[in-house]
Amino acid sequence: MNKIPTIIFPYIIGFLGGYIFYICHIPLAWILGPMTFLILWRSSFKNYSQFSQPSILKNGSFIILGISFGLSFTKETFLLVGPYLLPFLVTTILLIIISVINGVLISKLVNIDRNTSIFASIPGGLTEMVAASESVKANSSLVTIFQTVRLLTVVFLVPFTIQHMFEPNHTVQNIVTISENPSIFTYGWYIIAGFVGWSLRRVLPASFVIGPLLTTALLNILGLNLPAFHESFFIFAQVSIGVGFGLMITFQDLKNGGKYCGLYFLTTLLLIGVSFGFGYIFSLITDLNLGTAMLSFAPGGLVEMVLTASTIGADPAIVSSLQFIRLIFIISFVPSILKYSMKKVQSNHLSA
Repeated sequence: MNKIPTIIFPYIIGFLGGYIFYICHIPLAWILGPMTFLILWRSSFKNYSQFSQPSILKNGSFIILGISFGLSFTKETFLLVGPYLLPFLVTTILLIIISVINGVLISKLVNIDRNTSIFASIPGGLTEMVAASESVKANSSLVTIFQTVRLLTVVFLVPFTIQHMFEPNHTVQNIVTISENPSIFTYGWYIIAGFVGWSLRRVLPASFVIGPLLTTALLNILGLNLPAFHESFFIFAQVSIGVGFGLMITFQDLKNGGKYCGLYFLTTLLLIGVSFGFGYIFSLITDLNLGTAMLSFAPGGLVEMVLTASTIGADPAIVSSLQFIRLIFIISFVPSILKYSMKKVQSNHLSA
């Protein structure tokens, strides 16, 4: 019972921040608002910073968003994505190579070892990059700080840029619209979708989003009449994710990185610019519209990019498919390849 205020209060701050961002028409208001207000609160009032978020609230929110994203999938989505897989993977590899080069160059400019700098530059999951960096004796604390800088830059900048490049489209099908007269029993399918996400938590990155997304997409393609969640659930899920970000990051984390944070901020800007360029080229050589292509290549989180896609009238199913492929590729292969390469370089250096 004593923990209840520490759980409720960050959500009060989160909803307040989300509403203020919403009325100010800031992109991803219900995620960025809670995150911003909580970072400011925890950095300003350290005596009241011991907040907590139960995993059931955070994971449940990811499940809601995963199900909502899955409802936008159709048979045509998979037929449309298929021909793009190979060129998309090639450009993903190019982005990773650019990130590695950036990391090596920074390590030569400042007093940061190469392994730490490379893992701090890769646009993968923060947790996964930190865990992988530990296995090659990199400075995991610095990796956490610089990956946080990258995360904040992408989450704030990409939606803001994309939404101001493309006028919001209110005529497209929204991923939170409600089915007509849904049977209460049809919501039982979502229990199965949530269970799939939970059961894959040890083997699949972002399983609480991807598991329900894939399950719901399959059920939707099979022709089941699935209801969507009410918008209030959708807003709560976004606020919950924003609260999670806000509880994870403080100004002190960024301060600990000192002047080097600016370098990783600049490399993130470079990566965003290159990814937008790839998206533009992709839109020219395929039939994807520009907004969908750019969001598919953006080095941001799957949730944030898909929500932005639904705002500007891009195809959220295509964006989530390609972002999912990029996420799986980076997290499944890149850490292992980097660890092997770094150890190989170190052994060659020692033998020389």
